Amino acid sequence: MQNYLFEKAPVHKAYFKFALPVVFSMVISLVYNMVDTYFIARTGNTSLVAGVSIGAPVFTLMIALGDIFGLGGSSVISRLFGQKLDEDGRRLSVFCFYAAIVCGIFVAAVMLLFRQPILYLLGASEETMAYASQYYTFIALGAPFIIVALTPSNLLRTEGFATASMAGTVLGSVVNIILDPIFISVLGLGAAGAAIATVIGNICADIFFVWFLLKKSQRLSVSLVGFHISYSEIGQIFAIGIPACITNLMQSIGMTLTNRYLLPYGNDKVAAMGIVMKINLIAVLILVGFAFGAQPLIGYNYGAKNKDRLKEILRFCYGFECITAVVIAVILSLAAPAMVGMFMPDAAIIATGVPMLRMQQIGMVFVAVVLVTTCTFQSAGKAAGAFLLSVSRQGVIFAIVIILASEMAGYYGVLAAQALSDILTAILAVILFWKGIRREIVRI
Repeated sequence: MQNYLFEKAPVHKAYFKFALPVVFSMVISLVYNMVDTYFIARTGNTSLVAGVSIGAPVFTLMIALGDIFGLGGSSVISRLFGQKLDEDGRRLSVFCFYAAIVCGIFVAAVMLLFRQPILYLLGASEETMAYASQYYTFIALGAPFIIVALTPSNLLRTEGFATASMAGTVLGSVVNIILDPIFISVLGLGAAGAAIATVIGNICADIFFVWFLLKKSQRLSVSLVGFHISYSEIGQIFAIGIPACITNLMQSIGMTLTNRYLLPYGNDKVAAMGIVMKINLIAVLILVGFAFGAQPLIGYNYGAKNKDRLKEILRFCYGFECITAVVIAVILSLAAPAMVGMFMPDAAIIATGVPMLRMQQIGMVFVAVVLVTTCTFQSAGKAAGAFLLSVSRQGVIFAIVIILASEMAGYYGVLAAQALSDILTAILAVILFWKGIRREIVRI
């Protein structure tokens, strides 16, 4: 049945079978992100909201590191399954799981050791330092659990267990949502409470994933019995995992750059952008879910050298993703005043946040093109193309654009920087796809 989905099921049915659970997981993750923001914003303390916004890139960094083993591993393993090399896929899944644990412990130690300079680097000021430090400290302590959760949630989809992957993610998110009001408001822990709830939610997800791997999975494993791996195989995982990591790492850098360039205009601008970025996740996470939900399907058929099916899958992915991006962008732009006001019913914050949110939506269809292309490069094991796109949208291209735009247009240049970066990165994605993957598909 699982091979039928990969090899013979109608493309739209196979696509939605894999993608919808990922999208649902993303939406639930979005809900708990918005719950965090809602309860923190309801305190009415703009310094607290700004402090959590400053600490947010740390959480994004951990997701990025988890992608090294989650997305990197799933890319290689899905292609191995397509080649019917199931035992090799099993061995690599063991490596990914334990490597994520070691990475998480190391990251926690480094982040706690260099807490103060990292917070200043992120843009913490005298007014926001205390709040940013609270959030940062507890997120850092939870690094091993957060990073590990990203690995099996991705690997399970290579075996066709998209629903189980969703279930673990949803479990962690629901626990987080339940604990947020208790820790933030009832116990009065504020920023620290939001971080603690996040960590506990990830611990619950980890427990579910380990149970599923032990009891239900036939091709994946956490058992070290008979385990071995070559440097070449580790290199294959890192070749795709590191660009995937960089994609999220660049998001952290993009958020940090935006905060720092907004800081001269006041903490209220940073607070408003923090709310806007959470709302903008509605569009971005849904698009990520639909793009990367198809990764096992693309990787399997690329590994199996099924050219015709792969072409059909890619045509469907690009078309559906772009249409979805346009629809979501229009809805969020029209609903911008109500959505910003839902988090912080302050006239000044609403007036500031609405144009910010609408500026972000201008680039959504271009984000769709970048996401599908990036997923395709990762699925096919094309590290160079994946790397170039990973360092562009919220990294190199964004940094250049925000520097130039802020000099030329000041405050509004900062607001327009992300949309301009999205357009330029989409052009790069089309060029890379035309010169790389398109020719490769013709050859296989």
